Amino acid sequence: MTETRNLLVEIGTEELPPKALRRLSEAFADGMSRLMDEAGLEYEGIQPYAAPRRLALLIRALPPAQQDREVVRRGPALAAAFDEDGCPTKAATGFAKSCGIEVEQLDQLETPKGSWLSFRAVEKGKATAELVPGMVQRALAGLPVPKRMRWGDREEEFVRPVHWVVLLFGEEVISAPVLGITAGRETRGHRFHHPQTIALASADDYVSLLCKPGHVLVDYRARRDIVRKQVIERGEELGGKALIDEDLLDEVCSLVEWPVAIAGQFDEAFLEVPSEALISSMQDHQKYFPVLNNEGCLLPCFITVANLESRDPEQIRAGNERVIRPRLSDAAFFWNQDRKTPLSGRADGLRNMVFQKKLGTLFDKQERIAKLAASIVTQIGGDPAHAERAARLSKCDLLTSMVYEFPELQGIMGRYYALHDGAPEAVAVAIEEHYLPRFSGDRLPQHPVGQTLAIADRLDSLVGIFAIGQPPSGDKDPFALRRAALGLVRVIIEGKLDLDLEALLQQAASGFDPGIKADEAVNPVFDYVMDRLRGYYQDNNIPADLVEAVLVTRPVRLLDFDKRIRACQVFRELPEATALAAANKRIANILRKAEQPIPERIDNSLLVDTAEKQLAEELAALKPDVLQLMEQGNYTPALQKLAGLRDAVDTFFDKVMVMVEDDALRANRLALLNELGALFLRTADLSRLQH
Repeated sequence: MTETRNLLVEIGTEELPPKALRRLSEAFADGMSRLMDEAGLEYEGIQPYAAPRRLALLIRALPPAQQDREVVRRGPALAAAFDEDGCPTKAATGFAKSCGIEVEQLDQLETPKGSWLSFRAVEKGKATAELVPGMVQRALAGLPVPKRMRWGDREEEFVRPVHWVVLLFGEEVISAPVLGITAGRETRGHRFHHPQTIALASADDYVSLLCKPGHVLVDYRARRDIVRKQVIERGEELGGKALIDEDLLDEVCSLVEWPVAIAGQFDEAFLEVPSEALISSMQDHQKYFPVLNNEGCLLPCFITVANLESRDPEQIRAGNERVIRPRLSDAAFFWNQDRKTPLSGRADGLRNMVFQKKLGTLFDKQERIAKLAASIVTQIGGDPAHAERAARLSKCDLLTSMVYEFPELQGIMGRYYALHDGAPEAVAVAIEEHYLPRFSGDRLPQHPVGQTLAIADRLDSLVGIFAIGQPPSGDKDPFALRRAALGLVRVIIEGKLDLDLEALLQQAASGFDPGIKADEAVNPVFDYVMDRLRGYYQDNNIPADLVEAVLVTRPVRLLDFDKRIRACQVFRELPEATALAAANKRIANILRKAEQPIPERIDNSLLVDTAEKQLAEELAALKPDVLQLMEQGNYTPALQKLAGLRDAVDTFFDKVMVMVEDDALRANRLALLNELGALFLRTADLSRLQH
C-alpha cells in the first residue's frame, strides 16, 4: 500500500475581513478539493482552519504522487492508414512519427464505428509536492474576493497583505513561492501573547502548537463554540440570558484568535430608550452581546469578547464601559429629538425621497398603498380607517435620526413614534408589521391591518416595477422583488387569508397613473408570484410534481392553492392514486387528440355499453357532493370521494372503445371523459403526479 501523508497549507495575512472569513475559508477548501479531484489525487478529507490572520487547510492522507495512467491516442482509420498493397500511407507514418515510434509498433483500436490505429503509453504521475503550489495558487485566485489589493512593490494581489506561507507535506517542506512568499514550516502565534514564529516539525503539529504556546484557536467552529459557551456563561452570571445573534457570533469569532468573554454594565437610565435601538447600537457598533432577563427585557449589561487573556481584565471591562456610554448617549439623543416632531409631520419630507424615477417618490408610493390597503382590509376583517392611517405613516420613520443611524430599525421605530403621538395600537403595530417578513424564515404580521399593509406594499412594488419594464433578470433584482413575492406568498398562505391574487393585482394597477400602463403588468406579475410557489413549496419539502399538478389549474387564490396542495398530498397516499393518475393522463391524451367538437353534456340515451353506463351513473351520483365540497375548499374529502370511481374508470377503459366509427357514440364518450377529467381538474391535474 502506498504510504500517505497529511498536507498543511497556511496563508498568513494581516487581519482578514471578519464578515467574509468563514466564506473565504469554505471556498478555499472547496477549491482545493475540486483541484485535487481534477488532478486525480485521492485523499481522506479536508479540514479547513480560519482565524483573523490566517486561512489554512489540513488535507489528510495524500499519496506522494499521482498514479501512473495509460494514455491512448487515436490515429487514422485503418482504411486510410494502408494502401491497397498494405503499405503505410503518409497518414500512418505521420501519426507514428508524432508518437516517436514506427508504424509496426502501433496498436489497433476497435470501436463500434470502425477500426483505427492507436498509440498506447503510460504517463508517469507527477509528484504531489510538485502539484500542490500551483493548486494552492489557483484555489486562492478563485476565492470570492470582490476587491483585491497589492502591498509594497509586489505584483501579487490578495484580500489582505500576505506575510508568511506554510506548505508542509508530512514533515517535508514544499519550498515554492505562493503569492510571492516562499513557503516554509514557520507559522506565527497570537499577535500579543506569542508574536514569535513557531517551527512546525510536521503538518500534524499545526493545531496543537498554535494552541500552546501560540495562543491561537485555529479551528473556526471550535472557536465559535467556545465564544458561544463563554458568552452564555457570562450572561448567566449576570442573572440573565445573553442574546446571541448568529451573524454577530460569526463576526466576533472572526475577530478573535484567543477569545475571552468579559461582562460589563451601563447606566440604567438608558433603558428609557427603546430596547431595539440599544441592542442595535451594542451589536452593530460595538460587537457586544446584550443581556435579557427572564421576561425578555433588556438588562443594563453587555458582554464583549476580548482577543487576549489580560492580567487585569477589570481594565478591559472599564474601557468597554467607557466606550459604550457615548454610543448609547447618541441613541438616547436621537430618541428624544425624533419625538419632538410628530410622525405625520414628516410625511411631506417623503416627497423628496425617490422610490423610482418613473413611479415617483416614497410619498406617492405611500398614497397608493393607503388607497389599496383601505380596499383590502375589509376582506380580512380589519378597520379601513386604521389601514389608511397606518399606510400614510408607514414610511415616515425613514426620515428620523434613529432610522438614519440604524436602518434595520425601520418600522420598529415607526411603531414607537406612532404610539408616542397617540395613534391607535393597531395603527402603530401595522407600521412595524408591514415590513414582515424581512428575510426567509422571519416572523409574519399577525394583525389584519399589518397583514394588509404588508400585502399592499409588496403588490405596489411588484406591479409598478414590472409595469416600467424592470422585472428581475438573472442575478439582478435591485428592488428585491423575489423577496417581495415570496413574502406576499407567506403572508397570504400562512396567514390563512382568503384573497384573490388576480383581483388584488388589478386593484394595485388601478392606483398608478394611466401613462404607466400598469394594467399590462397584472398577468406577468401573477405568473411571477405563482412561479415563486415552486421555491416556497420546495423549501417546505413538497414534491415538485404536486406543485406542477396544481399550478396548471391556475387558481387565483393562494390559500386555495395551498388547500389543493394538501389535498393532493393526501390523495397520493391512497391505494387508488396511481391508477387514477394514469387514467387522468389517458383522458387528457384522448381529449387532446379528438378532432371533433365535444358536447357539453352527456346524452344518457347514447350510453349503450354496461361499463360506460356504470361510470356515468357513479359520476352523476358523486358530482353534486364533490362540487359542493370543492366550492367550500374541502378538496381532500372531494378527492377521496372521486377515488371511489377507480373501479368504474378501470372497467370503462378495459371494456369500452372511445374512438369508435359512430360519430354520435364517439362524441358522447368523449363528453363522458371530458366531464370526468374536468371534475378532477377542479383540484389539480393528477396526470402530472409521478409514481
